[in-house]
Amino acid sequence: MKTVAELRAVHDLPLPDLVLRAAEVHRRHHDYSDIQRCALLSIKTGGCSEDCGYCAQSARFQTGVPALPLMTVGEVKDRARRAKELGATRFCMGAAWRGVKDGPAFDQVLDMVRAVRELDMEACATLGMLNDDQARRLREAGLTAYNHNLDTSRRHYGNIITTRSYDDRLQTLGAVQRAGIAVCCGGILGLGETEEDRLALLAELSGLEPPPESIPINTLVPIAGTPLEHSPPVDSIQLVRLIATARISFPQARVRLSAGRDRMSRELQVLCFLAGANSIFFGEKLLTAPNPAAEEDAALFRAMGLVVGQAFQPDLGR
Repeated sequence: MKTVAELRAVHDLPLPDLVLRAAEVHRRHHDYSDIQRCALLSIKTGGCSEDCGYCAQSARFQTGVPALPLMTVGEVKDRARRAKELGATRFCMGAAWRGVKDGPAFDQVLDMVRAVRELDMEACATLGMLNDDQARRLREAGLTAYNHNLDTSRRHYGNIITTRSYDDRLQTLGAVQRAGIAVCCGGILGLGETEEDRLALLAELSGLEPPPESIPINTLVPIAGTPLEHSPPVDSIQLVRLIATARISFPQARVRLSAGRDRMSRELQVLCFLAGANSIFFGEKLLTAPNPAAEEDAALFRAMGLVVGQAFQPDLGR
């Protein structure tokens, strides 16, 4: 497990040295032109009993997000097929649950995983807390990866969420790993945390065995009605520093530039890619948060000289 001091020694390098070092690590372990495009769909929206202070889907806050029932397998498969046409190689499904409950709804999610895999796509899910048996059943259905973010450091976590503990999250990650499913785990910048908290999050991730297959780096999208609605934006240089530190510390992982891209300039996104980010979510929504339109991402990829998927359209995720 890496220490915060070890991570800080990397994080605090002069920015040109840090970015160049991250780029060298990136080239050594990845095809630099391979920026994975993932699609994220909310398969069950709103009404969550958790009190995550950033989340539009919590039933505890008045955010205007309605509680919607679980989508059908056919609806999800149609969205996944469309995402594949647009160039997505991974399809991620999110349900606003505190944790998975055995029964018809979970059986339906297992069928969704099978349907996505039938399209020859990677399947990822984020469904809240899992036990070992549920993780095993997801693996048997073909799930590629499970997303369960730690969000922030252990020290700062209680300021953001009180309805489940940090150890609850780690227990779910353990169940996922024991089942042989890849772990997708990262955090959110802009929760009122310190630089030390951000590095402590990376240190916590480095203690997972094996390390996460992908690390989403989100910047807070402030939602009216949540406790964090007035949070200031994340400093762009701090974002680049954290991405570069993550790339150097987790050379094999996908470092996923996730929520908040709709408020980033094209130049900042390109700098994040240079610093080691090599995955994005595309489509107009990330669960309920805004995201750049698919054609904007296509234009960005073309400007960088990268291959884009066919027939980008703005309606993914509606």
